[in-house]
Order: sequence, then structure tokens, then C-alpha cells
Amino acid sequence: MARELGAPRSPDARSTVVGVIGSPIRQSLSPLLHNAAFGALGVNWVSLAFEVVPGQGQVAAALGGMRSLGVAGLSVTMPHKAEVAALVDTCTEVAARLGSVNCIINEGGQLRGANTDGDGFLASLRRAAEFDPTGKRCLVVGAGGAARAVVYALAQAGAADVAVVNRTAPKAEDVAALAGSVGRAVPSADAAQIAQADLVVNATSVGMAGVGPGTASVADDWLVSPALFHAGQVVTDLIYAPRVTPWLEAARDSGATTVGGLGMLVHQAAAQITLWTGLVAPVDVMWQAATQAA
Repeated sequence: MARELGAPRSPDARSTVVGVIGSPIRQSLSPLLHNAAFGALGVNWVSLAFEVVPGQGQVAAALGGMRSLGVAGLSVTMPHKAEVAALVDTCTEVAARLGSVNCIINEGGQLRGANTDGDGFLASLRRAAEFDPTGKRCLVVGAGGAARAVVYALAQAGAADVAVVNRTAPKAEDVAALAGSVGRAVPSADAAQIAQADLVVNATSVGMAGVGPGTASVADDWLVSPALFHAGQVVTDLIYAPRVTPWLEAARDSGATTVGGLGMLVHQAAAQITLWTGLVAPVDVMWQAATQAA
């Protein structure tokens, strides 16, 4: 039977191998997205998931295996992004600035680290809400790796103000510094600050894994109350499981335009496809695969 157009190939001895490393890794949608793209492009590439546990030199060993086995590229997820940034041979300017790598390109045994999270985030906003950060006031909740990528991307895209809210002030200040002169740390966001924001981003893990709306374990942990949102604002949650988090559901009820985290996942993976293959990624095909899986 002929292979269906766009369907992933069965790997063979000529297949070019890429993959994703992290821990835990079984829940990752990255191989699915990559393989859907490869099938649509008609190239003999295959993506696999590799569990790499933290500590004991396992990440360095994985990168050594990448070199010796000729693995063409790796997507990097938690908790390895910072360690990989210190281990690769070179980094792109963005990855070096963030101290975080989510994509490795094997260039003849030399490993180049890149970070596609910020570009993926901006692309998801354009696709879902036609949002352009130029001249806009943005409020980012959280100070982890995802927040760093988002804050830097917003500043580079021309945002007029990027405020970072986090319970730990020094962490908020460190992340806000990535936005340069437009960045600022705020210990808490009052109603006026929230009302003035054109974009509000949840870059924390609160609401992940389907915790139900209205429960104390979720609502008590919100640093920015979605009850204060209003029509005309764009509100996005970087979490993609569940697709609609309790925070986003409440933001929608307040009249805001909401954007889930699945788009960022798809678009950062699409950027990885282009870095590895040099081809334009079939984003619509990847979107279809992601939505069916999610």
C-alpha cells in the first residue's frame, strides 16, 4: 500500500534522526509534531524521545552520543535547557542572552544551541489574536525559564513596557533586566496596572495538569486575578495541558481575548524544523497533529 501523503515515513537505515531530551519525557508532543512535519515535507527524517535524567553527567553523555551517532538535532525540554547552554560548542545570540537552549543543531560534530521559545510565543500571538507587541504594555507573571524567553522576545519585538510580577523580588528583577529599559519588576500587580496592560502572560505552572476551576489550590495561587481583566486585552497562558486552564477560563469570562499555550509549542517546534532541515515548516500540518493529540 502506498504511503499516505503527509504521513510519517517508517524509519530505515538511511533515516536522519533527531529527537527530544528531557525528564520526564513520555508526555512530550514534540516527536509527534516533528514527525508530522517530516511526513508533510516528504523527507526521510524521524524524531524520537529520549529520557535523560538530571545529574551524574547524563546530559553531557547525551550530547556526546549525539556527536558520535550523528544525531542531526535535539529539542531540549525541562530540566536541561540551562545545562545544555553551558555544554554546547556555540550558542545563538538569543540562547546566550537567555542562558537557555531548547534546540541543538549538529553541524558536523559541532553542536550549536538555539532558543526558539520566544519566536514561538510571538508567532502564536500573531496566529491566534493578531497581536503585535510594538508599542504595547505587557504584564508577565512568573520568573522562570519560560518567563525569561517571553520577556526578552517582547522587548525585542518593540513592547513599550514589560512588567514582571513574581513573589520573589530578586528573580523578578533579574528577568525584567532582559527587557532593558522597558523592563521593570513589580512585587504585585494592582488593579490599575492590570487594567492598563494590553497583554497579560501567565508563565507559571499554576493550573497545569487539569486542576479544576474555583478550587483553592488554583485560585489562591494566582498572582494576577483574572477577575480584573476586561475586553480589549489579550491574555495568554503558556500551559497547554489542559488546553483551557482555569485562569484562561476565568479571563474569558471577564471578556478578554484568550490564547492557550499549544500555539507556542507548535511554533517553537516549527522553528526547530527549519533550523534542522533548512525547509519551511508546515505549520498547519503540525497544528492539526497537535490539536488532535491534545
